[in-house]
Amino acid sequence: MKRVHRVLVAATTGLAVVAAPAVATAAPQEADAGPQSWLDEVVAAGAVGALAEVRDEDGVWRGTSGVAEMGKTRAVPVRGRFRVGSITKTFVATVILQLVGEGRLGLDDTVEAWLPGVVPDGHRITVRHLLNHTSGLYDYLRTLPMPPTQEFWDNRWRTWTASELVQRAVANPPTFEPPGSAYAYSNTNYVLLGRIVEEVTGGSYGEEIERRVIRPLRLRGSWVPGTSPRIRGPHPHGYVPTLQGGEMRLVDYTEMNPSVFGASGEMISTTRDLNRFFAALLGGRLLPGHLLDEMRTPGVEGGMYGLGLAWRDTSCGVRVYGNDGDALAYQSWSFSTEDRRRQVTVTVALTPDFRGDPDDAVDAFLNEAVCG
Repeated sequence: MKRVHRVLVAATTGLAVVAAPAVATAAPQEADAGPQSWLDEVVAAGAVGALAEVRDEDGVWRGTSGVAEMGKTRAVPVRGRFRVGSITKTFVATVILQLVGEGRLGLDDTVEAWLPGVVPDGHRITVRHLLNHTSGLYDYLRTLPMPPTQEFWDNRWRTWTASELVQRAVANPPTFEPPGSAYAYSNTNYVLLGRIVEEVTGGSYGEEIERRVIRPLRLRGSWVPGTSPRIRGPHPHGYVPTLQGGEMRLVDYTEMNPSVFGASGEMISTTRDLNRFFAALLGGRLLPGHLLDEMRTPGVEGGMYGLGLAWRDTSCGVRVYGNDGDALAYQSWSFSTEDRRRQVTVTVALTPDFRGDPDDAVDAFLNEAVCG
């Protein structure tokens, strides 16, 4: 999932939110105070808590700010787990490109060839179009109820199938035509890619991520939860709003059925694991050079998104590669310089009271960590 927080902002703007304030209490840290002050700024901008890992020539810094749970004083666990949202897409794209490298799938294979009859005009949409968001398929996220509606809360424990999510999307006209002519971010693309992985391999995309990425890289805090609602091990809590008696109140949304995200955003991970994953990916451990080059090729001229991989230019002009993701109650960013000498992963557990937005503070954190 991506930019879910902005959907929540639009849904609740103008309504009063009643919530306990987050207290910016730092956990014991493992290095200097520079990154700590940047992370404190992230929490001050609008989060219950935040955690980060920065890797550079001087070593590894891990730190936290804020609290693990509203109304309590327990610090955010420095090695906590969290829902990574759309960073899942880079894992799925890696599996897809590994299958391409094995000759079992082609980037120019059509959706119709692998999923007959699932998508209207599927003969015009290719695997490449799905990977780089140039398919034009409507984003199923836009069809789902969002907080603070009761319908959203009614769906908290519901199990969604990929077929249900795709059907909701294709009931709407394409965002643009023909496929490949423009860029429009759509979570539907990756739900379909998850199904294609299953058609090619005979197993689930979660099993393939586990077998091909998680186990080989020893990402011990990462998994694909399927329908399991819990975050195992230490973790910060995240919150979303509900309307009660004309007032907006925050409710702990840490536990929920993540099948609504599916292959577009269901994974759980840690700051360490995400940095380790992107270092391995950009270092050529997961894909051969020509497929990594494909991954870094934008879908449209001048774009900043390739095949499941995004990039941005920092304030000092250094380009970093990675991805970011929203998962309703969590937002995460994980980026690395191309040479992997500097890496930054940040996640925030949201207080969506909308009096602030951590995006700018996180951008400043990334710039400081890469350029400082």
